[in-house]
Amino acid sequence: MAGTAAAWSNWAGNQRSTAALTVRPRTVEEVAEAVRHAADTGRTIRAVGSGHSFTGTAVADGHRLDLADLATGVTVDTARRLVTVPAGMTLHTLNDLLAAHGLALPNLGDIDAQTVAGALSTGTHGTGAKLGCLSTFVTALTLVTGTGEVLRCSADEHRDVFAAARVGLGAVGVLVELTLRCVDAFVLRAHERPAALAAVLDDLPGLVEQHDHAEFYWFPYTDRVQVKTNDRVPADDRPLPRWRGWLDDEFLSNTVFSGACRLGRAVPSLAPGISAISARALTERTYTGRSDRVFCTPRRVRFVEMEYGLPRAALPTALAELQRIVDGLPFKVLFPVEVRFTAADDIWLSHGYGRDSAYVAIHQYVGMPYEPYFRAFEEVATDLGGRPHWGKLHWRTAESLATAYPKFTDFLTVRKHVDPDNRFTNPYLQQVLGA
Repeated sequence: MAGTAAAWSNWAGNQRSTAALTVRPRTVEEVAEAVRHAADTGRTIRAVGSGHSFTGTAVADGHRLDLADLATGVTVDTARRLVTVPAGMTLHTLNDLLAAHGLALPNLGDIDAQTVAGALSTGTHGTGAKLGCLSTFVTALTLVTGTGEVLRCSADEHRDVFAAARVGLGAVGVLVELTLRCVDAFVLRAHERPAALAAVLDDLPGLVEQHDHAEFYWFPYTDRVQVKTNDRVPADDRPLPRWRGWLDDEFLSNTVFSGACRLGRAVPSLAPGISAISARALTERTYTGRSDRVFCTPRRVRFVEMEYGLPRAALPTALAELQRIVDGLPFKVLFPVEVRFTAADDIWLSHGYGRDSAYVAIHQYVGMPYEPYFRAFEEVATDLGGRPHWGKLHWRTAESLATAYPKFTDFLTVRKHVDPDNRFTNPYLQQVLGA
């Protein structure tokens, strides 16, 4: 277990820190030893993943734990459809591992670069009216507490810690191993099509309920959206030609879009025209593929993001207010707005706790002003009962979040029990959970 001081930044480059010590443990005992060492020196300690959170959740100004080398072993139980993996494994590696055993996760978000622990700890989700966030797939977990104790948790063992740690922000322990419920490997049929925003909202229940997974992207300054639905099918009989995948997902969505964003940043008055052209450039297409390869796409254009989970019925109001905000900004917005859907779950700090949700994600290209845009939408979302994504930018505090989450006090009670000295805290956790 090597230890050095090192600088760190997240994927978007908006969060940076230099820890006094960075350690790369290889075993669970070395993780526990690192936590005890931080306690002995009076410093905090934070585990980091792949840096795909836009908030300061992974910022470590004391000791930093890099779990990339953690080797707890891999167990795949194909009969019971369970997989147990190290917390530092990436979703991309996990997806390939599962595919090799004829399994898959029931749902995914749109990127797979995150570590398993990082994705779960922040409430990462995909879209699907009958599916909750990825943390709903967790059946057991092992963590190291703030006192260096190793706990194995599930619905039958340390139940309260399990309820808190599935979306725990790294505040109730260092996740070291996770057991996930899987399904048999499946094929998705993806259908992408342009549409009018008003038409999509008029038929929103049909869109969301009649497909396994549904989402859409609204292009600012236009009335246009791109709708994507993914549905299970028995055979991969319409694979996307390699040239079409490269054209749409690499060249248009990354290379051309990056150039358009740079142009819009240099000449902001062109942004509405760029948005209109982008909305028209994405044509209809249908294809089939392995589930994770349909869910996840490469994201090479850098941006910052805010995302709010809302009661599903509040979506039309939120989008109408968002249009008003965008039109009134003193600067332009270069990224489309993403809308997704999830089912209610019972995880204490899940954004979908106790309610079916619609998620609205707003983005801005790196180097462009964003705070007035994000703050204005946050005010609207908060008034509508919204809950901010833990890994996306927001300015909510413990005081306002306590009223948004019915189990917030229960979470703090568990946190105090397993980390009595706040060994895992940092400025972001002080903001959202209290000092």
